[in-house]
Amino acid sequence: MTECSGAQLEFHSLGKRAVQARFDGGHISSDGGALLLREVEKRTGILARIAEQFTDHRAPELIEHSVETLVAQRVLGLALGYEDLNDHDRLRFDALLALACGKRDPRGQDRRQERDKGKALASSSTLNRLELTLAQVAEDERYKKIAADTEGLDALLLELFFEAYDTPPEAIWIDLDATDDPLHGEQEGRFFHGYYDAYCYLPLYLFVDEHPLCARLRTADHDASDGSIDELARIVPAIRARWPQTQIRIRGDSGFCREEIMAWCEAQGVGYVLGLAKNKRLDALSATARRQAQSEYLRTEETTRVFDEFQ
Repeated sequence: MTECSGAQLEFHSLGKRAVQARFDGGHISSDGGALLLREVEKRTGILARIAEQFTDHRAPELIEHSVETLVAQRVLGLALGYEDLNDHDRLRFDALLALACGKRDPRGQDRRQERDKGKALASSSTLNRLELTLAQVAEDERYKKIAADTEGLDALLLELFFEAYDTPPEAIWIDLDATDDPLHGEQEGRFFHGYYDAYCYLPLYLFVDEHPLCARLRTADHDASDGSIDELARIVPAIRARWPQTQIRIRGDSGFCREEIMAWCEAQGVGYVLGLAKNKRLDALSATARRQAQSEYLRTEETTRVFDEFQ
């Protein structure tokens, strides 16, 4: 028999409102995970710290959606699986997401315009302005008035990474990766990538375990390694300044096996392990090891690794 518990889940209140989990109908949302994400934000303040990296040039008396609310709506939407901005034309009706974003009126009944009643959150066009505002806002700009401090956002990612450790680790591996972000329309910078056989973007990522250090959007007409040295030259000194005794090594597939990257690592005292693209010369040099691996697999019927080295 299923064991049921009658204990009520307790969540942080919203001002004077109590937040309860019940199953008796009414306005229903499938995004219950938003409440758990809200609890994470209450304990860490990550979204609030992200919002601090934006400068709001809007007239304060006309603002209905604060920068912190807009950032929360977009980030929580992504975390819940809503990647596209136009998803928010429906999500703006979601009282549960509005609650998670900190809206005091999660049903949207206190909106100024009658046409906005019942829509507690921002529309896709409002979020679009947040994402596309230039670093310098022109005086005559009418809509795009929330400018991001991109350097501040980069620094915040590193700060959150440092805070995840109670003590400096003895060594860290920085994983470099590039992967396809498929496109399904006529987006700006659209380019066909032969390896992925699709139109896509090709973002650059740097991770340490599950911690993101960098996520840089690029068009797909770039080499996988483009920009890696610039990001390493920013990140490695920051890590060494905070953790001078920590050994730093990088790791990447053959897309990052470039002379410039290896030369930079050697000059900076950074270890590296990089894949090599298959070719006839490597096939010949590794033949003995590959035969040994094949023989061991035929004997055990289990995946086998064989290590070898050569000049």
